[in-house]
Parts: sequence; structure tokens; C-alpha cells
Amino acid sequence: MSMASRIDYFDDGQAPKANSLVPSANVVVLNARDEILMIRRSDNGNWALPGGAMDLGESLPTTGVREVEEETGITCEITGLVGIYTDPRHVILYTSNGECRQEFSVVFTARATGGEPTPSDESREVEWVPRAGLGKLQMDRSMRMRIEHYVNNGDTPHLG
Repeated sequence: MSMASRIDYFDDGQAPKANSLVPSANVVVLNARDEILMIRRSDNGNWALPGGAMDLGESLPTTGVREVEEETGITCEITGLVGIYTDPRHVILYTSNGECRQEFSVVFTARATGGEPTPSDESREVEWVPRAGLGKLQMDRSMRMRIEHYVNNGDTPHLG
């Protein structure tokens, strides 16, 4: 297995200094069985909510819908907001080009409207996971926190 090309740091004195800020969206997509759509990332092997960087000319909710379909094959519609995640103590190093991003992610909720779970270049595996199964999945601290905010906070968005 090759080295991870994405490394997440949190509150780490050894972390590289951030040199970019990229608005991004992650999405908690639910199916009719109330299962959560999860991907196993190709770049670090961790499980995560689907999502990615916003492109010029699109809104952040549109980014979320596009990224979900690109990474998972699932179409969805945005239904709400889990929270805003902009903690400067969380930086993400991309080893391929030395980019080090400060976290800037808005996490939405969505309802699946079609498609079949299909892996992509960015997702080794795509699965509908029951809430009880989320704890068994290997994931980055910040991703687990976002999912816990969704599960525990109901309709009160996280602002941080």
C-alpha cells in the first residue's frame, strides 16, 4: 500500500503551516432505511462522508450534491445543515503538491433520490451504513466529530 497522500493534523505543533483555504462541502446522505452513505477514501483509507471542494460558479449546496454523485453514484437533494467547520487547528496536508489547507467545510444533510453505490477514483468503497455500525469504521477525528454532531445535535447546527 502506498503512503497516504492526505494527512490530517489537529492541534499538532509538528503540523505544517496552512497555505490555502478551500471552501468544501460534506454531506450526510440518508436513505429510506435511515442509513448513512459513507465512502472509504482512496487517498488515506479512512471512512468519510462524501464531499469535496467548491468550484467557481456553483453554490456550496450544489457542490455537495455534485460531489456525492461523483464519489458515490448516488443522487440526492439537500435537506438541512449539520454545521460549519473552520477550526484553524485542523489542517490537511496533500503530500503530492505540498498544499496544506486550513479546514473549511460546511456539512449538509440530504435525502437520497436515486442511483446505486458505485466507487470512484476518490472512493475505494461506498456503503450505506446503519448508525450502529458507524463506530466500527476507521475515520479521521474531525470526520467522526461531524457525524457525532449530526447524530446527537438534531436541528442545532454546529458553528466552529
